[in-house]
Amino acid sequence: MLRQIIKIDEEKCNGCGACAEACHEGAIKMIDGKAKLIRDDYCDGLGNCLPVCPTGAITFEQREAAAYDEAAVLAKKDENLPPLACGCPGTHSKMIDRACAAEPQMAKVSQEMPMAQNESTLSQWPVQIKLVPINAPYFNQANLLIAADCAAYAYGDFHNKFIKNRITLIGCPKLDEGDYSEKLTAILRENNIKSVTVVRMEVPCCGGIENAVKDALMKCGKMIPWQVVTISTDGKILE
Repeated sequence: MLRQIIKIDEEKCNGCGACAEACHEGAIKMIDGKAKLIRDDYCDGLGNCLPVCPTGAITFEQREAAAYDEAAVLAKKDENLPPLACGCPGTHSKMIDRACAAEPQMAKVSQEMPMAQNESTLSQWPVQIKLVPINAPYFNQANLLIAADCAAYAYGDFHNKFIKNRITLIGCPKLDEGDYSEKLTAILRENNIKSVTVVRMEVPCCGGIENAVKDALMKCGKMIPWQVVTISTDGKILE
C-alpha cells in the first residue's frame, strides 16, 4: 500500500541513537553506528523520531510499504526497544512536543466543583540528573534548569516560572548517592548550554545541589551565565 513512512539519510546520521530511543514501536535500530528502519510494518508514520534527530537525517516520504501492524508491534515491543538503564522503561530518553501533543481533558469532579487544569511545560524525559544522557540532543542551545526535587512541590507555579522554555534536571543531594558535579561537568562541557538556573530549597542540605553546579561551572572550561533561586519551605521565592 502507498503510505507515509520515515526515510533515514545515513550520510547525515551521526549515530547518536536518539531516534531509536524515541521510536516506541521499535522500528529503528542502530546497526554499525547508523540508524536504520528495520521493518516498515513497525513504523506508524507519525514521526516521533523526527524532532529528536540533531542532524535532520530523518524525513517523511510517500512510498509502497507494508501497513502498520500494531499487533506485531505489541507482540515484539519488549525485545525491539533499545536497552534501557536498569531495565526500566521510565529511563527511556525522549523529547516532548507540547505543540503537537494535545493534553487529555481532565473530567470535572462535579458541576458544582470543576477542577482547574494546569498544563505541563516539561519538554523532555528523563529529568533525574542520575538518569539523563550526557549527550542528549535536547541539551543543544538549552537554557538549563537544575532543581532540587522538593522545589516543585513547595512552589505552586513551578512549571510556568521555572520549567517553561528550559531543559529540566532534578535531584536531591541528601538522598541520592554520590555527587552530581562530575555528571553536570560533562553535560556543560560537551553541550552548547546557553544558561543555567539553579532552584533550591532554603534548607541547608539543599546547598549540595548549588555547590555541585558551582563546581561543574568552574571545571567545564566555559563561561555560562547562571543564577540561583531559593524557595522557602512555605513556598515563597526568597530574595
